[in-house]
Amino acid sequence: MISSSSGLNELYSVSQENLADWLDRIQSSAKLIAHQEVGGILLYQPVSDSRQIAWTEARPTLSSKDAFFPPTEQLFTIQREGNNLTIVESEPVGKQVLFGIRPCDAQGIKALDALYLETDPADNYYQRRREATTIIGMACREMAPSCFCTSVGGAPDDSRFMDLMLYRGDDHYFLAVITDKGASLLSSFPLKSDLLEAESAAEQIKSYIPSRLPIEIPNQEDWPASFASPYWDEMSERCISCRICAYVCPTCRCFDVRDQLYPSENGTQVFERIRCWDSCTGTAYRRIAGGHNPRPEKGQRLRNRFFCKYYYYPAQYGPVACTGCGRCIDACPVGVDITEALSYVAQRGSLSDLDRSGA
Repeated sequence: MISSSSGLNELYSVSQENLADWLDRIQSSAKLIAHQEVGGILLYQPVSDSRQIAWTEARPTLSSKDAFFPPTEQLFTIQREGNNLTIVESEPVGKQVLFGIRPCDAQGIKALDALYLETDPADNYYQRRREATTIIGMACREMAPSCFCTSVGGAPDDSRFMDLMLYRGDDHYFLAVITDKGASLLSSFPLKSDLLEAESAAEQIKSYIPSRLPIEIPNQEDWPASFASPYWDEMSERCISCRICAYVCPTCRCFDVRDQLYPSENGTQVFERIRCWDSCTGTAYRRIAGGHNPRPEKGQRLRNRFFCKYYYYPAQYGPVACTGCGRCIDACPVGVDITEALSYVAQRGSLSDLDRSGA
């Protein structure tokens, strides 16, 4: 049985039955978020019973980012009664456990951390959720045709950003303890399991992990050479500015802030301030109060999406803002493919290198 004496990175064998029982006990004191099939679509959803969990190999259609950065979030309310104003900030969330998080989604959370946690000041709403969350990862035993995580520094079995990591075997799971937070969860909720000989278990795990040849990713210095290219306008002829690429993405984090006034009751007015997801591919994303839009054309907005992920964000915050999950490729109704853009920029950058060398 795993207890508080567990050393980090130890490996255990766990049956699905014992894993389900463990999750039911966790659910009694923390919000449990796991894979659930809703209307034929696999999503990360709160579950009240382990029987609701979809024990599947597939990648969920949406990422797990809304556990930290909800699509719509109340920041605070303002109550006005005569000349008196009362501001009520939204209450902090309780503990939550994310179960079955795919490595690409955990990498996306880490990318969001760079902006929302590691800048000064940190985002208080994001920080509360992040600190109250334990992440239990699940390695992928299959990769969708659109996946390219290995090209952007990830892997189907990447455990770097997990607290606990699960690897599915033939009739059981391998469990690795990664962080102190993961060990603390196991201390609070002991899990019936068997300690394994690490080297032997690692060999078994390796046999289950899929592999794929990486695609070519442009270097940082490759991007400026393609900025003024007509390629972006040509690609944008397909784009319908629906913004679904941002909504399925694990790292897109742009938002809009809106105020809602509710009908007055008994002389008291209530205002609600919310923030909600937005996207740089939206037609009005950069439009300012006077009506000017510095990116009025679709090509400019689509170019910004790719430059932001691979050029602007790494320059400002460190990590690349793409995990190679491929969701944007699968979801796009008109066939805009991020790997197509990456290939173009890499080739353009190579030609620029030749020009600079005088070849």
